[in-house]
Amino acid sequence: MNVFSELHEVERRYEELAYRMSTPEAAAHADDYARMMRDYKELTPLVEEYRRYTSLQREEQEAKALFAQETDPAFKEMVQQELCEIARNLAQSTENLRLLLVPKDADDEKSVILEIRAGAGGEEAALFAHSLWRMYTMYAAKRGWACETIGANETELGGVKEIIFSVEGADVYSRLKFESGVHRVQRVPETETQGRIHTSTVTVAVMPEAEEVELELDPKDLRIDTFRSSGAGGQHINKTSSAIRVTHLPTGMVVECQDQRSQRENKDRALKVLRSRLLQRKQDAYDEAYNAKRQSQVGTGDRSEKIRTYNFPQDRVTDHRIGLTLRNLQGVLDGDLDRVLDPLILADREEKLKQHSEE
Repeated sequence: MNVFSELHEVERRYEELAYRMSTPEAAAHADDYARMMRDYKELTPLVEEYRRYTSLQREEQEAKALFAQETDPAFKEMVQQELCEIARNLAQSTENLRLLLVPKDADDEKSVILEIRAGAGGEEAALFAHSLWRMYTMYAAKRGWACETIGANETELGGVKEIIFSVEGADVYSRLKFESGVHRVQRVPETETQGRIHTSTVTVAVMPEAEEVELELDPKDLRIDTFRSSGAGGQHINKTSSAIRVTHLPTGMVVECQDQRSQRENKDRALKVLRSRLLQRKQDAYDEAYNAKRQSQVGTGDRSEKIRTYNFPQDRVTDHRIGLTLRNLQGVLDGDLDRVLDPLILADREEKLKQHSEE
């Protein structure tokens, strides 16, 4: 099928990676080996499904050929049943491949900064914020991820008004990104004397961890001028044009350097200063985007904005985005979060596939 026309080349690259990783040269370069292993791991589900798909195609061709040659009615019926089964498996394999070919979020492999804040509900909201923090740390432990608390504002009753922590590991953002939003809890608080059910909210923001920003200067974006150094320094400074002025044309940023004795040294120092300034500007812009994105995720904490409800009296968890309802609420709070996340991931892939097909 045309949609899978490039998968043969993907399989060839996969086999090449396997060979390269088996060589002594690969083991001698840790960074290259880690990168190859990461690519190999990422390609494995796609290649395995593609091999299953091509195997089913061969089985179908052989069964059709056998059906055409056979004259015994009973045997032909048996082959026909086998063809129907192969057709069902091919349809499922085709759908699996389509989902695997959907482009991933660029941040999926990143670790995250996770922020939990008590919303509406006072102390009860703070207590549930602590419960969610416990849920995420237990889930992270099950997946082999590492958690580190960055800051917390605790209450006297054991709740948290706010807690910020990092979750580090492989593909953390790909799973936890679905947790951003308002989480609503319905239960009878321990402080409630009349047994009334209270509704409280907690906001969660999941942000991909910012990586160290690398910046390369395009020579076409630079204007470099030389001029005679001024100030104290003796005859050398007065006689040579060793000072350097670098102008970054896209931003208009100007850096001058005349402290070094040679033009080359001044140029290197000026470019280093320019990179540092541009890097800071880029990081500031990232921070502004980070804060804006976080604010859009957490909303106001109002009860009507919920993405998920944890209902204790009915022992159920409901994710309102996909209409999913599960029992055994305590199991989810004890870190069995894949029961919620797997359907969300599947729904997200199907939506992306739909959009991809419409483009």
